[in-house]
Amino acid sequence: MRTVDVIIQKLTESFAPQSLDVQDESHLHAGHAGSRAGGQTHYRVYIVSDAFKGKSRIERHRLINAALADELAGSVHALAIHASAPGEGGAA
Repeated sequence: MRTVDVIIQKLTESFAPQSLDVQDESHLHAGHAGSRAGGQTHYRVYIVSDAFKGKSRIERHRLINAALADELAGSVHALAIHASAPGEGGAA
């Protein structure tokens, strides 16, 4: 299974998002730190979920990082997170 599919699966199971977009941006980082042949190292996540209501940006990031702990400890070098609750600006 591709890393992007694992990320989508774990975030869906953890947060039941209203919207979720996971972009593999590895090609933008070729030759940079953490880049590997074959990519699957750099991702950007846009997620909207009720689970983020009343949570600070840091709390939201911590929740996502915890859900993806195995990937962040392994193949994923960088993860840009845009997390919001329904009705907040910056929704995906």
